[in-house]
Amino acid sequence: MIQHVLITLLIGVAVGYLARKMKIPGGFLVGSLVGAAAYNIFFGAAYMPKESKTVIQIVAGGFIGCIMEKSDVQRLQKIIKPIVFMITALLVLNLGGGFLIWKSSTMDLLTSLMCIVPGGISDTPILAADMGADGPKVAVMQIIRQVLGIGVFPGLIMLYDKAKGAYDIEGRGYVEKRKKSKTHSTAACLCTLMVATVFGLIGKFSGIPSGTFMFAILSTMVLKLYFDFAYIPRPLKMFAQILSGSYLGSTICMADVMELQGMFIPLAIIFSGYALNCLITGSLIRRFCSFTRKESMLITTPAGASDMALISADLGVNNTDVVILQVVRAVVVMTFFPQLMYVIATHFN
Repeated sequence: MIQHVLITLLIGVAVGYLARKMKIPGGFLVGSLVGAAAYNIFFGAAYMPKESKTVIQIVAGGFIGCIMEKSDVQRLQKIIKPIVFMITALLVLNLGGGFLIWKSSTMDLLTSLMCIVPGGISDTPILAADMGADGPKVAVMQIIRQVLGIGVFPGLIMLYDKAKGAYDIEGRGYVEKRKKSKTHSTAACLCTLMVATVFGLIGKFSGIPSGTFMFAILSTMVLKLYFDFAYIPRPLKMFAQILSGSYLGSTICMADVMELQGMFIPLAIIFSGYALNCLITGSLIRRFCSFTRKESMLITTPAGASDMALISADLGVNNTDVVILQVVRAVVVMTFFPQLMYVIATHFN
Protein backbone atom coordinates (compact mmCIF):
# COMPACT_ATOMS: atom_id res chain seq x y z
CA MET A 1 0.00 0.00 0.00
CA ILE A 2 2.83 2.41 0.79
CA GLN A 3 4.24 1.86 -2.68
CA HIS A 4 0.88 2.65 -4.30
CA VAL A 5 0.47 5.78 -2.17
CA LEU A 6 3.93 7.06 -3.12
CA ILE A 7 3.39 6.42 -6.84
CA THR A 8 -0.03 8.10 -6.72
CA LEU A 9 1.47 11.13 -4.98
CA LEU A 10 4.44 11.33 -7.36
CA ILE A 11 2.10 11.28 -10.35
CA GLY A 12 -0.10 13.89 -8.67
CA VAL A 13 2.88 16.16 -8.00
CA ALA A 14 4.25 15.80 -11.54
CA VAL A 15 0.99 16.43 -13.39
CA GLY A 16 -0.05 19.10 -10.87
CA TYR A 17 3.22 20.96 -11.39
CA LEU A 18 2.75 20.72 -15.18
CA ALA A 19 -0.80 22.12 -14.91
CA ARG A 20 0.49 24.91 -12.70
CA LYS A 21 3.15 25.81 -15.26
CA MET A 22 0.44 25.91 -17.92
CA LYS A 23 -1.35 28.52 -15.74
CA ILE A 24 -4.48 26.40 -15.42
CA PRO A 25 -6.70 27.77 -12.59
CA GLY A 26 -6.27 25.54 -9.54
CA GLY A 27 -3.44 23.84 -11.42
CA PHE A 28 -2.12 21.67 -8.60
CA LEU A 29 -5.59 20.32 -7.80
CA VAL A 30 -6.62 19.86 -11.43
CA GLY A 31 -3.35 18.24 -12.46
CA SER A 32 -3.07 15.88 -9.50
CA LEU A 33 -6.70 14.83 -9.93
CA VAL A 34 -6.23 14.11 -13.64
CA GLY A 35 -2.92 12.32 -13.05
CA ALA A 36 -4.20 10.09 -10.24
CA ALA A 37 -7.44 9.39 -12.13
CA ALA A 38 -5.56 8.37 -15.28
CA TYR A 39 -3.29 6.11 -13.24
CA ASN A 40 -6.30 4.47 -11.62
CA ILE A 41 -8.32 4.13 -14.84
CA PHE A 42 -5.52 2.52 -16.85
CA PHE A 43 -3.75 0.54 -14.14
CA GLY A 44 -6.27 0.31 -11.30
CA ALA A 45 -3.49 0.90 -8.77
CA ALA A 46 -3.99 4.46 -7.46
CA TYR A 47 -4.52 4.57 -3.72
CA MET A 48 -4.72 7.21 -0.99
CA PRO A 49 -5.68 6.41 2.62
CA LYS A 50 -8.95 7.82 3.98
CA GLU A 51 -6.98 9.68 6.63
CA SER A 52 -5.85 12.01 3.83
CA LYS A 53 -9.22 13.76 4.05
CA THR A 54 -8.60 14.72 7.67
CA VAL A 55 -5.15 16.12 6.90
CA ILE A 56 -6.52 18.12 3.95
CA GLN A 57 -9.37 19.59 6.00
CA ILE A 58 -7.02 20.61 8.83
CA VAL A 59 -4.52 22.35 6.54
CA ALA A 60 -7.18 23.95 4.34
CA GLY A 61 -9.21 25.05 7.36
CA GLY A 62 -6.13 26.56 8.96
CA PHE A 63 -5.31 28.41 5.73
CA ILE A 64 -8.80 29.91 5.46
CA GLY A 65 -8.72 30.91 9.13
CA CYS A 66 -5.53 32.87 8.43
CA ILE A 67 -6.85 34.98 5.57
CA MET A 68 -9.01 37.28 7.73
CA GLU A 69 -7.04 40.31 8.90
CA LYS A 70 -7.74 42.68 11.81
CA SER A 71 -8.19 45.50 9.32
CA ASP A 72 -10.92 43.41 7.63
CA VAL A 73 -12.80 43.02 10.92
CA GLN A 74 -12.65 46.78 11.47
CA ARG A 75 -14.31 47.27 8.07
CA LEU A 76 -17.15 44.77 8.63
CA GLN A 77 -19.53 47.26 10.26
CA LYS A 78 -19.01 49.56 7.27
CA ILE A 79 -19.84 46.89 4.68
CA ILE A 80 -22.48 44.84 6.50
CA LYS A 81 -25.15 45.71 3.91
CA PRO A 82 -23.30 44.26 0.87
CA ILE A 83 -22.31 41.24 3.01
CA VAL A 84 -26.00 40.52 3.68
CA PHE A 85 -26.88 40.93 -0.01
CA MET A 86 -23.98 38.72 -1.10
CA ILE A 87 -24.44 35.84 1.38
CA THR A 88 -28.25 35.78 0.99
CA ALA A 89 -27.99 35.67 -2.79
CA LEU A 90 -25.36 32.90 -2.68
CA LEU A 91 -27.54 30.83 -0.35
CA VAL A 92 -30.56 31.22 -2.65
CA LEU A 93 -28.37 30.34 -5.65
CA ASN A 94 -26.90 27.32 -3.87
CA LEU A 95 -30.29 25.93 -2.89
CA GLY A 96 -32.11 26.77 -6.13
CA GLY A 97 -29.32 25.58 -8.40
CA GLY A 98 -28.69 22.48 -6.31
CA PHE A 99 -32.32 21.37 -6.48
CA LEU A 100 -32.43 22.03 -10.24
CA ILE A 101 -29.31 19.89 -10.75
CA TRP A 102 -30.84 17.16 -8.57
CA LYS A 103 -34.05 17.10 -10.62
CA SER A 104 -32.33 17.24 -14.01
CA SER A 105 -29.50 14.74 -13.46
CA THR A 106 -28.70 11.37 -11.93
CA MET A 107 -26.78 12.93 -9.03
CA ASP A 108 -28.13 12.62 -5.50
CA LEU A 109 -29.28 15.74 -3.66
CA LEU A 110 -26.21 16.19 -1.45
CA THR A 111 -23.86 15.91 -4.44
CA SER A 112 -26.02 18.36 -6.40
CA LEU A 113 -26.01 20.91 -3.58
CA MET A 114 -22.27 20.59 -3.00
CA CYS A 115 -21.56 21.04 -6.72
CA ILE A 116 -22.69 24.64 -6.56
CA VAL A 117 -21.36 25.63 -3.11
CA PRO A 118 -19.36 28.85 -3.75
CA GLY A 119 -16.34 27.65 -1.76
CA GLY A 120 -12.81 26.45 -2.45
CA ILE A 121 -12.15 24.02 -5.28
CA SER A 122 -9.79 21.95 -3.15
CA ASP A 123 -11.86 22.09 0.04
CA THR A 124 -15.43 21.53 -1.15
CA PRO A 125 -14.92 18.16 -2.94
CA ILE A 126 -13.16 16.70 0.11
CA LEU A 127 -15.94 17.90 2.40
CA ALA A 128 -18.49 16.44 -0.02
CA ALA A 129 -16.70 13.08 -0.06
CA ASP A 130 -16.46 13.12 3.74
CA MET A 131 -20.22 13.65 3.97
CA GLY A 132 -20.97 10.77 1.60
CA ALA A 133 -21.46 12.73 -1.64
CA ASP A 134 -19.74 11.99 -4.96
CA GLY A 135 -16.42 13.82 -4.50
CA PRO A 136 -15.10 13.51 -8.09
CA LYS A 137 -18.28 14.98 -9.61
CA VAL A 138 -18.21 17.83 -7.12
CA ALA A 139 -14.54 18.41 -7.98
CA VAL A 140 -15.30 18.69 -11.71
CA MET A 141 -18.11 21.18 -11.07
CA GLN A 142 -16.03 23.24 -8.65
CA ILE A 143 -13.11 23.38 -11.07
CA ILE A 144 -15.42 24.66 -13.81
CA ARG A 145 -16.90 27.23 -11.39
CA GLN A 146 -13.40 28.46 -10.60
CA VAL A 147 -12.54 28.66 -14.31
CA LEU A 148 -15.68 30.73 -14.88
CA GLY A 149 -14.83 33.02 -11.98
CA ILE A 150 -11.25 33.64 -13.06
CA GLY A 151 -11.25 33.24 -16.83
CA VAL A 152 -14.75 34.11 -18.08
CA PHE A 153 -16.75 36.41 -15.81
CA PRO A 154 -14.18 39.25 -15.50
CA GLY A 155 -14.08 39.60 -19.29
CA LEU A 156 -17.87 39.51 -19.53
CA ILE A 157 -18.11 42.15 -16.80
CA MET A 158 -15.78 44.46 -18.75
CA LEU A 159 -17.81 43.97 -21.95
CA TYR A 160 -21.10 44.53 -20.13
CA ASP A 161 -19.81 47.66 -18.39
CA LYS A 162 -18.54 49.03 -21.68
CA ALA A 163 -21.77 48.18 -23.51
CA LYS A 164 -23.85 50.07 -20.95
CA GLY A 165 -21.95 53.17 -21.99
CA ALA A 166 -22.44 55.02 -18.72
CA TYR A 167 -19.49 55.34 -16.40
CA ASP A 168 -20.27 55.30 -12.70
CA ILE A 169 -18.81 57.74 -10.25
CA GLU A 170 -16.04 56.25 -8.14
CA GLY A 171 -17.45 54.02 -5.40
CA ARG A 172 -17.22 55.24 -1.84
CA GLY A 173 -15.49 52.09 -0.65
CA TYR A 174 -12.27 51.50 1.23
CA VAL A 175 -9.32 52.35 -1.03
CA GLU A 176 -6.43 52.22 1.39
CA LYS A 177 -4.01 49.34 1.19
CA ARG A 178 -5.31 46.26 2.99
CA LYS A 179 -3.17 45.82 6.10
CA LYS A 180 -1.75 42.32 6.31
CA SER A 181 -0.15 40.64 9.28
CA LYS A 182 3.64 40.34 9.17
CA THR A 183 3.71 37.25 11.39
CA HIS A 184 5.22 34.83 8.88
CA SER A 185 7.54 32.85 11.14
CA THR A 186 8.18 29.13 11.45
CA ALA A 187 6.99 29.28 15.07
CA ALA A 188 3.68 30.83 13.99
CA CYS A 189 3.25 28.16 11.32
CA LEU A 190 3.88 25.32 13.79
CA CYS A 191 1.55 26.90 16.35
CA THR A 192 -1.16 27.30 13.69
CA LEU A 193 -0.86 23.69 12.57
CA MET A 194 -0.99 22.49 16.17
CA VAL A 195 -4.10 24.52 16.98
CA ALA A 196 -5.82 23.54 13.73
CA THR A 197 -4.96 19.87 14.32
CA VAL A 198 -6.17 19.77 17.93
CA PHE A 199 -9.43 21.54 17.27
CA GLY A 200 -9.87 19.85 13.89
CA LEU A 201 -9.71 16.45 15.60
CA ILE A 202 -12.15 17.67 18.25
CA GLY A 203 -14.48 18.63 15.41
CA LYS A 204 -13.97 15.27 13.73
CA PHE A 205 -15.04 13.33 16.82
CA SER A 206 -17.85 15.76 17.66
CA GLY A 207 -20.10 14.17 15.06
CA ILE A 208 -20.80 17.53 13.41
CA PRO A 209 -20.84 17.29 9.59
CA SER A 210 -17.50 18.63 8.29
CA GLY A 211 -16.64 19.41 11.92
CA THR A 212 -12.92 18.95 11.24
CA PHE A 213 -12.92 21.74 8.69
CA MET A 214 -15.18 24.11 10.63
CA PHE A 215 -13.30 23.76 13.92
CA ALA A 216 -9.94 24.21 12.16
CA ILE A 217 -11.18 27.46 10.56
CA LEU A 218 -12.67 28.95 13.72
CA SER A 219 -9.77 28.05 16.02
CA THR A 220 -7.19 29.42 13.59
CA MET A 221 -9.23 32.58 13.11
CA VAL A 222 -9.24 33.18 16.87
CA LEU A 223 -5.47 32.63 16.93
CA LYS A 224 -5.05 35.12 14.08
CA LEU A 225 -7.38 37.90 15.20
CA TYR A 226 -6.74 37.85 18.94
CA PHE A 227 -3.07 36.88 19.10
CA ASP A 228 -1.86 37.72 15.56
CA PHE A 229 0.18 34.53 15.62
CA ALA A 230 -1.30 32.43 12.83
CA TYR A 231 0.37 31.67 9.52
CA ILE A 232 0.30 28.87 6.96
CA PRO A 233 2.66 29.29 3.98
CA ARG A 234 1.22 28.95 0.51
CA PRO A 235 3.42 25.91 -0.37
CA LEU A 236 1.65 23.98 2.39
CA LYS A 237 -1.70 24.95 0.89
CA MET A 238 -0.41 23.72 -2.48
CA PHE A 239 0.56 20.42 -0.87
CA ALA A 240 -3.00 20.12 0.46
CA GLN A 241 -4.29 20.72 -3.07
CA ILE A 242 -2.07 17.94 -4.44
CA LEU A 243 -3.18 15.63 -1.63
CA SER A 244 -6.82 16.51 -2.31
CA GLY A 245 -6.51 16.00 -6.07
CA SER A 246 -4.62 12.72 -5.63
CA TYR A 247 -7.23 11.41 -3.20
CA LEU A 248 -10.18 12.34 -5.42
CA GLY A 249 -8.43 11.05 -8.54
CA SER A 250 -7.70 7.70 -6.87
CA THR A 251 -11.46 7.14 -6.44
CA ILE A 252 -12.29 7.65 -10.14
CA CYS A 253 -12.79 4.66 -12.44
CA MET A 254 -13.89 4.33 -16.08
CA ALA A 255 -17.58 4.20 -15.11
CA ASP A 256 -17.24 7.63 -13.49
CA VAL A 257 -15.68 9.04 -16.66
CA MET A 258 -18.56 7.73 -18.77
CA GLU A 259 -21.06 9.39 -16.42
CA LEU A 260 -19.40 12.79 -16.95
CA GLN A 261 -20.82 12.84 -20.48
CA GLY A 262 -24.27 13.50 -19.05
CA MET A 263 -23.29 16.57 -17.04
CA PHE A 264 -24.05 19.23 -19.65
CA ILE A 265 -27.30 20.31 -17.99
CA PRO A 266 -25.75 20.69 -14.50
CA LEU A 267 -22.92 22.74 -16.03
CA ALA A 268 -25.45 24.96 -17.84
CA ILE A 269 -27.32 25.47 -14.56
CA ILE A 270 -24.13 26.51 -12.76
CA PHE A 271 -23.11 28.95 -15.50
CA SER A 272 -26.55 30.56 -15.88
CA GLY A 273 -27.05 30.66 -12.10
CA TYR A 274 -23.83 32.52 -11.42
CA ALA A 275 -24.39 34.80 -14.43
CA LEU A 276 -27.84 35.81 -13.12
CA ASN A 277 -26.42 36.26 -9.63
CA CYS A 278 -23.72 38.53 -11.04
CA LEU A 279 -26.29 40.68 -12.85
CA ILE A 280 -29.11 40.80 -10.30
CA THR A 281 -27.18 40.86 -7.02
CA GLY A 282 -24.56 43.11 -8.58
CA SER A 283 -27.31 45.58 -9.52
CA LEU A 284 -28.73 45.52 -5.98
CA ILE A 285 -25.32 46.10 -4.40
CA ARG A 286 -24.61 48.91 -6.85
CA ARG A 287 -27.94 50.60 -6.14
CA PHE A 288 -28.02 50.31 -2.35
CA CYS A 289 -24.36 50.10 -1.29
CA SER A 290 -22.57 52.85 -3.26
CA PHE A 291 -20.33 50.62 -5.37
CA THR A 292 -19.64 51.10 -9.07
CA ARG A 293 -21.01 48.64 -11.62
CA LYS A 294 -17.70 46.83 -12.04
CA GLU A 295 -17.10 46.67 -8.30
CA SER A 296 -20.59 45.33 -7.61
CA MET A 297 -20.35 42.60 -10.23
CA LEU A 298 -16.84 41.60 -9.15
CA ILE A 299 -18.13 41.19 -5.58
CA THR A 300 -20.57 38.54 -6.82
CA THR A 301 -18.05 36.78 -9.07
CA PRO A 302 -17.29 33.18 -7.96
CA ALA A 303 -13.52 33.49 -7.63
CA GLY A 304 -11.13 33.24 -4.70
CA ALA A 305 -10.09 36.20 -2.54
CA SER A 306 -6.46 36.11 -3.72
CA ASP A 307 -7.56 35.73 -7.35
CA MET A 308 -9.97 38.63 -6.96
CA ALA A 309 -7.19 40.93 -5.73
CA LEU A 310 -5.32 40.35 -8.99
CA ILE A 311 -8.41 40.46 -11.19
CA SER A 312 -9.67 43.71 -9.66
CA ALA A 313 -6.35 45.43 -10.28
CA ASP A 314 -6.32 44.25 -13.90
CA LEU A 315 -9.80 45.72 -14.43
CA GLY A 316 -8.85 49.07 -12.91
CA VAL A 317 -10.73 48.50 -9.64
CA ASN A 318 -8.73 49.53 -6.56
CA ASN A 319 -11.49 49.34 -3.94
CA THR A 320 -10.16 47.10 -1.15
CA ASP A 321 -13.72 46.34 0.01
CA VAL A 322 -14.11 44.09 -3.03
CA VAL A 323 -11.32 41.84 -1.75
CA ILE A 324 -12.54 42.00 1.86
CA LEU A 325 -16.02 40.89 0.76
CA GLN A 326 -14.48 37.94 -1.07
CA VAL A 327 -12.58 37.03 2.10
CA VAL A 328 -15.81 37.17 4.12
CA ARG A 329 -17.54 35.02 1.50
CA ALA A 330 -14.82 32.37 1.68
CA VAL A 331 -14.90 32.20 5.49
CA VAL A 332 -18.70 32.23 5.89
CA VAL A 333 -19.45 29.87 3.02
CA MET A 334 -16.84 27.25 3.90
CA THR A 335 -17.65 27.38 7.61
CA PHE A 336 -21.44 27.08 7.43
CA PHE A 337 -22.75 26.19 3.94
CA PRO A 338 -21.59 22.52 3.86
CA GLN A 339 -23.33 21.76 7.17
CA LEU A 340 -26.51 23.43 5.96
CA MET A 341 -26.46 21.49 2.67
CA TYR A 342 -25.95 18.24 4.59
CA VAL A 343 -28.92 18.95 6.89
CA ILE A 344 -31.17 19.84 3.95
CA ALA A 345 -30.14 16.79 1.93
CA THR A 346 -30.67 14.52 4.94
CA HIS A 347 -34.13 16.02 5.53
CA PHE A 348 -35.26 15.46 1.94
CA ASN A 349 -33.87 11.92 1.81
